[in-house]
Amino acid sequence: MSARTLYDKIWDDHVIAVQDDGTCLIGIDRHLIHEVSTPQAFEGLRAAGRRLRRPDLTLAMPDHNVPTSDRDAPIADPQSALQLQVLAENCRDFGIEYYEMTAPEQGIVHVVGPEQGFTLPGVTLVCGDSHTSTHGALGALAFGIGTSEIETVFATQALLLRKSRNMAVRVNGALALGVTSKDVALHLIGLIGTAGGTGHVIEFMGSTIDAMSIEARMTLCNMAIEAGARAGLVAPDDKTFAYVQGRPRAPQGPAWDDAMAWWETLKSDADALFDRLVEIDAADIAPTVTWGTSPEDSAPIDGAVPAIDTDPAKAAAMRKALDYMALQPGTPMQEIAIDQVFIGSCTNSRIEDLRDAAAVLRGRKVAASIRRAMVVPGSGLVKRQAEAEGLDRIFIDAGFEWREPGCSMCLSMNPDKVPAGERCASTSNRNFVGRQGPGARTHLVSPPMAAAAAVTGRLTDIRKMEIA
Repeated sequence: MSARTLYDKIWDDHVIAVQDDGTCLIGIDRHLIHEVSTPQAFEGLRAAGRRLRRPDLTLAMPDHNVPTSDRDAPIADPQSALQLQVLAENCRDFGIEYYEMTAPEQGIVHVVGPEQGFTLPGVTLVCGDSHTSTHGALGALAFGIGTSEIETVFATQALLLRKSRNMAVRVNGALALGVTSKDVALHLIGLIGTAGGTGHVIEFMGSTIDAMSIEARMTLCNMAIEAGARAGLVAPDDKTFAYVQGRPRAPQGPAWDDAMAWWETLKSDADALFDRLVEIDAADIAPTVTWGTSPEDSAPIDGAVPAIDTDPAKAAAMRKALDYMALQPGTPMQEIAIDQVFIGSCTNSRIEDLRDAAAVLRGRKVAASIRRAMVVPGSGLVKRQAEAEGLDRIFIDAGFEWREPGCSMCLSMNPDKVPAGERCASTSNRNFVGRQGPGARTHLVSPPMAAAAAVTGRLTDIRKMEIA
């Protein structure tokens, strides 16, 4: 057999049948669901008189619409309340395990899946959410699907798919102090654009990736979708195996040994060919922030809002973005004042993210000009661990709100919104027009950069701050 990439190997292991046009029927191993993208899929099953083929391979929880302030109070928005009610009823009717809003395991699907051992190396995993690519950090082929595909997976545990092309992003060298995997992701997207990975599955590799924690790799794979990729992957290694071992849904005993024998083969062959290769020197990556309304609108923190592009089409888009963001070309990034700070989302709400932010905030206070600063842990387990480590007290003493798990201010589908015209330093993944609320202006940053902005009241170079 010819040399294969990691993506090739996982794909080949899941091909059930190949059609004349090359489309493949692919087996799906795991299915995560939440309240937003599933109601029509369940109704489709009912209309067809079908049951779930493998409810044991499906795990459900609410995350997009849940309030993060008071879990005992009724949900104020009728549509959100209905979506949560419908998800609970559908899970009961179809025999799906459901982490209700007050369950200790509840959280954002892309945080809960890995920490429960539901995400495993080499599996195919889908969810009705674009940032399903997060799970690729564990060597899983994970991608978002639409409602009709959700219904298909419910009924068949398989999907008809066309294979994507292979893309490698190789990052080598040590990251400078204060530079995180979020900065690597924003730097990459700034280089190749939000369409740079279209039609590809990206495998992240190189010494920089090898040195990253599993949490950092999750952030990187989470942002692969923002580069246009179908999915992101990191080959499983000893860090991956140590992360997975002992988790509630991970294999145990002889099953673990069998799984390990396969997992250790999940790496690209040395002579495997990629359709596209992007190479990055870690020394070239600075703490990175966005200035516009796309993740590709990024700049190093010691840089400035760029000049209007000479290409007419790009120039029009830049002017529109700058008008929305109320910024001018040439404005130094560090002169941009911030009104709100949000630390959370499926990109940056894990325990490592909270530790990094707390290290900046220890002994400091949120600037008087900041209207609101909040920390939203990615799951109940993350929240309890942070509290056990005293991180919650650091945040609260600094002036942050300490919230319950959920998607929160990442997107405006719950009470946590950025008011129109206000600027938010956000650790989330998207800065589109209205993403955090109608008229909200979002600057994507890493957790320590968000904490630094909270202290100074503006976008700030974390490298110039003393960290405890």
